[in-house]
Amino acid sequence: MSPAIPSERRNCAGFTIIEALVALAVVAASLAAIGAVIATSVRGVRSLEQHVALVETTRAVASGLPKRDELAVGGFTGESMGHRWRVDISPLSGAAGPTANEAAWLPQLVAITVRSPSGATLQIDTVRLVRRPGG
Repeated sequence: MSPAIPSERRNCAGFTIIEALVALAVVAASLAAIGAVIATSVRGVRSLEQHVALVETTRAVASGLPKRDELAVGGFTGESMGHRWRVDISPLSGAAGPTANEAAWLPQLVAITVRSPSGATLQIDTVRLVRRPGG
């Protein structure tokens, strides 16, 4: 014969199904919140990596520009590391200083535009001085 278990101990002997379901719901909600934070973090890291790649490609294009004496008005395009780029060179209008006839150097506007495979675009405008022909 089995020993009798007092009725008070029998009622406290374990978890009820409701308590187990509540505990599972709390764990599920916690995991969902952690998952959302991780997903947001991954998206942010991916976006940052794409932006860094875009900036690095733009720097590479800028550093690969021709020398001053080879810099001609016009534009040229290319592709580097999966990024398409375009460089437009034009005379800078409205430059302050000596008149165009007196200046030994002529300013040129250099616009570098780089587009990533995702469609993000970065444009850098800078000025380069070019020695005036015959100067």
